[in-house]
Amino acid sequence: MAEQFDVVVLGGGPGGYAAALYGAAAGLHIAIVEEQRVGGTCLHRGCIPAKELLETAEVFRTVAGAKEFGVDAGQPVLDLATSQTRKTAVIDRLTKGLESLLKGRKVTVVPGRGSLIDAGARHIKVSDGTELKGDSLILATGSVPRSLPGLEFDGKRILSSDHVLTLDAVPARVAIIGGGAIGCEFASFLADLGSEVTILEALPQILAGVDIEASKAVGRAFGKRRIKVQAGVRVVGIDEAGTDLVVRYELNGKEQSTTVDKVIVSVGRSPLSGGIGLEGSGVAVDQRGYIQVDELMRTTVPGVFAVGDVVNTPQLAHVAFAEAIVAIKTHIGEPAVPVAYDKVPWGIYCHPEVGFAGLTEEKAREQGYDVVTSVHRFNGNSRALIIGEPDGLVKIVSEKDGPILGVHIVGPWATELLAEGYLAVNWEATAADVGALIHPHPTLSELFGESAMALTGRALHG
Repeated sequence: MAEQFDVVVLGGGPGGYAAALYGAAAGLHIAIVEEQRVGGTCLHRGCIPAKELLETAEVFRTVAGAKEFGVDAGQPVLDLATSQTRKTAVIDRLTKGLESLLKGRKVTVVPGRGSLIDAGARHIKVSDGTELKGDSLILATGSVPRSLPGLEFDGKRILSSDHVLTLDAVPARVAIIGGGAIGCEFASFLADLGSEVTILEALPQILAGVDIEASKAVGRAFGKRRIKVQAGVRVVGIDEAGTDLVVRYELNGKEQSTTVDKVIVSVGRSPLSGGIGLEGSGVAVDQRGYIQVDELMRTTVPGVFAVGDVVNTPQLAHVAFAEAIVAIKTHIGEPAVPVAYDKVPWGIYCHPEVGFAGLTEEKAREQGYDVVTSVHRFNGNSRALIIGEPDGLVKIVSEKDGPILGVHIVGPWATELLAEGYLAVNWEATAADVGALIHPHPTLSELFGESAMALTGRALHG
């Protein structure tokens, strides 16, 4: 006999546990089916461990450069094992906190792998034989690292993002195939710790989707750190040469190569929709494996929702949170505001950091806006110079005499500085609205205010 719930959630990652917590706060009786510990990719194999290791790189870089501030700390020595232990401790603490939250809200967590028996009846069977039914079902099974033909992961020399996060030694030479957010974060992390890094990106620029000026700013900063960026390339093969790997690629019609110790394949993630009983269920899935949903996260089967990486939306934990809230509100019958995917905040934690929300200048022009822009650089910002982080910029994309359409930040703590830019975009504030507000001095944040003031025609410092 299947146990009945208001909502059954398949998958305990950000989308799944957010749906459970939000729904339970609304008084719903909820179950989560999760094969491993709750937290998903973000907590265990993605956002959190990656940022912890990037923090290790930040500390290492800071100590190495301390002499410039009059502090001779000597040459730092890396103990990666200690960093990995700290990473595990952070993950474990956060996981226990999440488990406690779920328990406190009386969410039933069912360990095991779940699959659909009957989508129309929202009927799930778990690998231990347990059966569950819900008035609604939320599919939140997440994603896995995507490989390339001929570049299958072996965990030793051809690495996925999962493998990078468990490294026990820093490789001397690394090729990173893919210059997106994850690839650039790994490049930054490894370069700080002494690796010779080459990024091989198929598209014309690294960080595709980021405003071109922001992308170029990161590229220039990477160049100063001797991270080699090759964009517009096609990887054609990898050959073994003794203990080396020779990565061959085409650039402008000519074959070139780079010799490395390890290759990291960072070309995105694939939805984990196979093996959960979707075949013949009536739940529509596209050719790439993404579950198809409408703006309220409803699949093609009534009462069945899908959220997070398993749907074709930005693969960000906070987007999954927002989608989960939409799904729960729709289940309850409350008005739900669909996620505005073109206005979500993005954070990329390489050095320098990148934070952006809204339209790039190119996209704004493509959509027919009469565009004006303002760009101010951190090399003229007093706080940035004080902390020794002058690389980067703030760029505001606005409609002439209209609202701010996009905010793009490259530089120190860009991911933290983005919040007011995100609010400005989503509240459709004008440059005059922002320019009238006071930013404390000296701060990094005042550069956003300066950029907004410049669009009014009356800037102070630029």
